[in-house]
Amino acid sequence: MRTRFASPRFLALAGTVVLWASAFPAIRVGVAGLGLAALSFLRLAIAAVALVAVAPFARVRVPRRGDLPQIALCGLAGMTAYQVLLNWGEIHVEAGTASLLIAVAPVFSVLLGSVFLAERLTRNVLTGSVIALTGTAVVTLSDGLSGFTAASLVVLAAAVVQGVYHFATKPLLRRYTGLEVATYAMIAGTVFALPLVPATIRAAVHAPADALWAVVFLGLLPSALGFVIWGYAVARLPLAVSTGALYLVPPVALFVSFLWLGEVPHPVELLGGAVVVAGVVLINRRRATGAEPPATAGRADDGAGTREHTGPASVRG
Repeated sequence: MRTRFASPRFLALAGTVVLWASAFPAIRVGVAGLGLAALSFLRLAIAAVALVAVAPFARVRVPRRGDLPQIALCGLAGMTAYQVLLNWGEIHVEAGTASLLIAVAPVFSVLLGSVFLAERLTRNVLTGSVIALTGTAVVTLSDGLSGFTAASLVVLAAAVVQGVYHFATKPLLRRYTGLEVATYAMIAGTVFALPLVPATIRAAVHAPADALWAVVFLGLLPSALGFVIWGYAVARLPLAVSTGALYLVPPVALFVSFLWLGEVPHPVELLGGAVVVAGVVLINRRRATGAEPPATAGRADDGAGTREHTGPASVRG
């Protein structure tokens, strides 16, 4: 068991959880000093430049022309729309609360996968998802119905487009590596965000240092590195394991937000976080006779020599 959870794929999944959880408080710092437009564009642009810089060394291939519409969808939904909606929502929603609302995203991805990709929904996955989402609702409404604002709906919209993104990347991950898919989508997302450049220039000139450091952190770590290691994990783990593990992003985000921003979660929020973890345990519960699904068609990974297969949705910041 120790060997299994110390394997590169599980370490990559754990790293993704920590990086994407840390993104939520970083967004609060960045949006306060840079504003919505500048934070959204700079994060995408920094991540795109970083991924393009490593592309020649990682032997990233030029995508097929026939895959460009799918890549455009990934870039528009999972990069541009997601960044704008989440950053907009976090102007008024605390980082920890936002992370719990984003936890809805895997449900959309799993449902889309079951409808269009013939992904099998087990009883444990369905029940665990309901439990985890119940925990999310408890946290969101910890201050009563007044805590559910229009900004909360904006964050939920970000969760929807994130679910679309991770569903849309699955067919691409059969033909490309996780690094390639992340690079294509990040570039496409940056192109779609180009109308934000004028506002970005005006805001960046007068931005405080902490906001600039926050957007550099967001671009290089949660965005660039986070997508790379997520692609590595998603190509090698079954749907239930990866989706379930990433429900841990909200509890970790609550902890990081407390350390970074001093946001003190309400006791009811902590209860909701515990319910989320309970859902994770159920989702990850595997039958004694169950076997991990074999890899589907794809090219051998350059680093590990294993083949890629379709993977799950995620919760990211």
